[in-house]
Amino acid sequence: MIRFSLALTFALFLVTVTTANAGSPRWSETAANAWYDKQPWLVGSDYIPADAINQLEMWQADTFDPARIDTELGWAESLGMNTMRVFLHDLPWQRDSAGFQKRIDTFLQIAAKHKIKPIFVLFDSCWDPLPQLGKQHAPKPGVHN
Repeated sequence: MIRFSLALTFALFLVTVTTANAGSPRWSETAANAWYDKQPWLVGSDYIPADAINQLEMWQADTFDPARIDTELGWAESLGMNTMRVFLHDLPWQRDSAGFQKRIDTFLQIAAKHKIKPIFVLFDSCWDPLPQLGKQHAPKPGVHN
């Protein structure tokens, strides 16, 4: 059994090493700087809709609100913002990964419409030690919710 585990680990290592270098070669420093020089200065903020207490409320099927997101990203665009950090929670993914992906796609379409490039924080669930799906608790004034 130990030999099999070692052989499997070694085989996976070889597959990883050989496929990691199969893509394009690494850019030179000059090429990377040339690409970067063409990028706009990033201006943005963390984003969660004004009516959502947390990312669970933002991404759950019952409370995902594309109209509000469109309005608020429109405001951000009008202020010159071009990026937003957006938090994704693992619970909506666990409940309905296909629906969650569709909501992310909808968000990306809205963001593209407003020339905003989101930066996703993947499966951020550390803000609440006991997160629950469903209706979220009311906000606590004066406290980071």
